[in-house]
Formats: sequence, structure tokens, C-alpha cells
Amino acid sequence: MSFVEYSELIQEGDVVIIFLGHDSMMPVKVQSGAQTQTRYGVIRHSSDLIGQRFGSKVTCSKGGWVYVLHPTPELWTVNLPHRTQILYTTDIANITLMLDLKPGSVVCESGTGSGSLSHSILRTIAPTGHLHTVEFHAQRAEKAIQEFKEHKVSHLVTVRNQDVCAEGFGITGVADAVFLDIPSPWEAVTHAKRALKRKGGRLCSFSPCIEQVQRTCEALLNHGFEEICTLEVLLRVHDVRSVTLPLPDFGPEEDCTNSTQMASDLSQEEVPNTGNTSVICKTATPPREMAGHTGYLTFATKPRD
Repeated sequence: MSFVEYSELIQEGDVVIIFLGHDSMMPVKVQSGAQTQTRYGVIRHSSDLIGQRFGSKVTCSKGGWVYVLHPTPELWTVNLPHRTQILYTTDIANITLMLDLKPGSVVCESGTGSGSLSHSILRTIAPTGHLHTVEFHAQRAEKAIQEFKEHKVSHLVTVRNQDVCAEGFGITGVADAVFLDIPSPWEAVTHAKRALKRKGGRLCSFSPCIEQVQRTCEALLNHGFEEICTLEVLLRVHDVRSVTLPLPDFGPEEDCTNSTQMASDLSQEEVPNTGNTSVICKTATPPREMAGHTGYLTFATKPRD
């Protein structure tokens, strides 16, 4: 099992995603002799997981069942242990697109945090790229190193425990892209420019406050960056559901299909007789509440020297 390569069979030491439902999943490290408790009963690793195919339907001790999924960066994002606030797929997709990441890219990241974005970057730049990620907090850096080893991507990433604003990324003139997710990104712009390759490169900064964005944009302009733009990504999911709509009675007209026939044509479902003709149809409705602001993404291009 690797987060950047697909495996057919589950082996001891693998990380799997136990899928109990669309809103209920959990990561599990497979160990011989171990057991995992779920609301559907016990999963025995030796008999139920090891040697099974990823995607298998596993019956638990109470008779209920779950699916055992191969881990992906997207599944890891919604299941990882939170050591910090994380980036989610909506922002991650735009970051990988706007930074022009591809296999073989060299990327600098600060800070590593819980590793949500790191795993997506690694999947995108594999098998020949490399991620240089900097984490100020020593324990978080150690935990990230451990997770990268367990997920079999450690050969693609170098983790440094240091202050990026004071010490930089540890590389010079080789990065294709730099990502900043720190409280004062304007203090790291000099180091980001130094890390980027001499013939251009892209930078992205994530900040929750517009005041941070203003200071970062000023620093980017002062260091000669071009094509500076800031965007905010808001996800609005529409629910598909059945709704009952009344059909008005405009009175009899010649050469016009009556309302009862219209209702029959529009829907094959039975409509209760309430005295007024109505029709049941499928529609997409926006949610009454939705997740709002997460953060601002500021992108810039280093000029070619």
C-alpha cells in the first residue's frame, strides 16, 4: 500500500479506510492479531483484512458489513488526525492547478501541519518529483515524518523542523512552486523567491484574514513578483430531492391536454388526491446553510531572471 501507487491486496502494516457510510469513515493500520470495533461489530485484521482485496465488502461480527478502501489523499483529508486546521479538497484542487504541479515538480511547503495538502502534492508530483516541507513545531514535524514512512511516500519528501521565516526552505534555485500556510507569509517571501528556480516559478499563500493578504501582496510586489491575484473558493452543494408542485387550473381549453394528464406525463409516482392537481418531480435545491469563508488563496509568478 502506498498513497501514490495502487496495491491489489491488503498487507500487514497497511493503512486502510473503513467505509461505514458516506458520512462515516475511519483510518485503520492493519496489524496481525488486532481487532477494530465498529457499530456493526468487530473486524478481525488477520482473517477479515490481511490478504483481502482493497474495495472488499467485509462482514463484521454482528452481521453488518463495511467496505475496506485503498487510501487516497482525498480520503485521508476527511479522515486524518487533526494536529492543526487543515486544507480541504476544494482549496487543494485549485492550489495544485494554479501552481501547475505535475510529475517531476519540485515543491516547497510551509507549514506541514496535519499533512492534508502534503499528500495531494506527493500524489501529483510522483514518481520523480520532490516535496520540501517545513514545520516549525518539533512534535508535528516528527509525526509527519512517521506518517510519510507508514504511507510509503518518504522517498518523495524531506521534512525540516525549522522557522521558515528565519531559515528558509533549505534549498536554493530549484523549486517549481512554493506554498505558504503560515501566520506571517510576507516574512517568508524573500526565502520563497530564493528557493524558486531562476527561470520563474509559482507561489501560493493561504491566509484566513484579508489583512494578511494585503501585507503579503505588498511584499510580493516589492520583490518583483508578477501576475498577483487573490481568490476565495466557496463550495455550494445542491441537494437533489423530490418535491410536490401544484398545477394551476386555468379552465378548459380546446386542443389542450388536461392537468391530470400533464401530471401523469411528468411523474409516474402516485399523487394523493387532495382536491388540487399536483405533480411530483425531481429538483436540485441549494442548502439553507452552507460552509462560508475558509481562507484566501494568493497566487503570484516569479519573474524570469
